[in-house]
Amino acid sequence: MEPLRDTTMFLTGATRGIGRAIALRVARDGARLALCGRDAAALRDVADAVRAAGAPEPFAQPFDLADAAAVEAFYRAARERLGPPAILINNAGYNARKAPLWDVAPGEFDRMLAVNLRAPFLLMRAAFPDMRARGGGHVVNILSTVCHFDNEAMGVYTAAKKGLMGLTDVFRKEARPFNIRVSSIYPGGTDTAFRPSPRPDYLKPESVADAVYAVLALPAELAVHHMTFRPMVETNF
Repeated sequence: MEPLRDTTMFLTGATRGIGRAIALRVARDGARLALCGRDAAALRDVADAVRAAGAPEPFAQPFDLADAAAVEAFYRAARERLGPPAILINNAGYNARKAPLWDVAPGEFDRMLAVNLRAPFLLMRAAFPDMRARGGGHVVNILSTVCHFDNEAMGVYTAAKKGLMGLTDVFRKEARPFNIRVSSIYPGGTDTAFRPSPRPDYLKPESVADAVYAVLALPAELAVHHMTFRPMVETNF
């Protein structure tokens, strides 16, 4: 069974880590994908891998999610190529570095909020009228377990993700009357390039992708509001 075959899906942060793993997992079902990321070469590589997995020709556009005009242009171009999305996955995340609040420059603050909070807002805002017109849809926002606790030197990233958590929770209520499901996913520590050094004892990106896929493949009348999962070794909660 391939529940996502021919389903149009827009996915941010697709070039590596969790985003790449999600792209390849749904490609095996034959989903129709619009992908984005900053690294053009890495984006070409994941598009090749999506085709090799048997999915239709993806739409792939490299750009910086901190650029609001580029975010909106991506949505328009992807919609023109593939049609409106049945599923939107806001996966991309960005943390410049670990630093206490007093050591964060205003420009760093602005960029982290732009990527982690404003870009998902813009894409949800763009997708809503299309999902309403088609009679439903599914928005999945990849958050983080930083939303559940407070770590020193992670203030701005935590603020951005908690901001997205709040926005998502409100949007869930607003979208429900239009048959639009809204899911918040909170992965714990994951072994990706997002970390300064490898953590093979943490979650594999493919394991996170399997969890996201399970949420996407559920029956339409079943809505997952929140899903939190962690590696067995994680105890900071």
